[in-house]
Amino acid sequence: MSKGTLFDKVWDLHTVGTLPSGQTQLFIGLHLIHEVTSPQAFAMLRERGLKVLFPDRTVATVDHIVPTENQARPFVDSLAEEMMQALEKNVKDNGIVFHNIGSGSQGIVHVIAPEQGLTQPGMTIACGDSHTSTHGAFGAIAFGIGTSQVRDVLASQTLALSKLKVRKIEVNGTLQPGVYAKDVVLHIIRTLGVKGGVGYAYEFAGNTFENMDMEERMTVCNMAIEGGARCGYVNPDSVTYDYLKGRDFAPKGTDWDKAVAWWESLRSDENAKYDDIVVFQAEHISPTVTWGITPGQGMG
Repeated sequence: MSKGTLFDKVWDLHTVGTLPSGQTQLFIGLHLIHEVTSPQAFAMLRERGLKVLFPDRTVATVDHIVPTENQARPFVDSLAEEMMQALEKNVKDNGIVFHNIGSGSQGIVHVIAPEQGLTQPGMTIACGDSHTSTHGAFGAIAFGIGTSQVRDVLASQTLALSKLKVRKIEVNGTLQPGVYAKDVVLHIIRTLGVKGGVGYAYEFAGNTFENMDMEERMTVCNMAIEGGARCGYVNPDSVTYDYLKGRDFAPKGTDWDKAVAWWESLRSDENAKYDDIVVFQAEHISPTVTWGITPGQGMG
């Protein structure tokens, strides 16, 4: 098994205990919710007479169903309006911060959290959306979860998970003109397969990723789930810290210096042990075209 990786360090720091099933009960530092997967989860809480255990660790926004042409209420789509009303009621009843339409901070859940500095290195993050792996770009361990798991996090702030293996995916070199972050991750997925990452966390390493900005790293980590990996991450560095500094929820003053020192300690050790290592050369990656229904259907 892996040892000394960022994944191992963050996992161990957030382990509450080992369940009879052998799974880890993992504490979730930040729970992001939206209108699609949360209504049923809140309904299950009400059926059991439960409240949200840590509303201050839960952040909501409306994301998937917001109309692009006319956002006047009620929405023309009656189902979308019903989902919107359910979210508004649930966040109000449970004292959850809500970035609603008109707030100036509403948007795609995996964008607003980084933009506000809510996503930080060393965190465990969960959201009822498959592309939660996006937050791994900041050196967080982020899981996309289903509705029943959304219920579990709301009720207990923990998840029952089996520990993943860690695959280091190293890409070195300079990308050729016309080749971007999406091409890199599509090349990786095409090579390893859409199921190649099942049971793994992907650590994206090498100077190609080190030279990417945060948006590019987010693009890569966003696609980790498309390659079958439960999560994907990049070790935090000066690019990460420059992005986060000064954002609303980022540490301030002397707390910032302490935070950076701690984040640095979470980086994978130089002699870290991995379950698997795959190496690519950047110059071998070409612009990629995809078709069909999976990202594995692609070619240079």
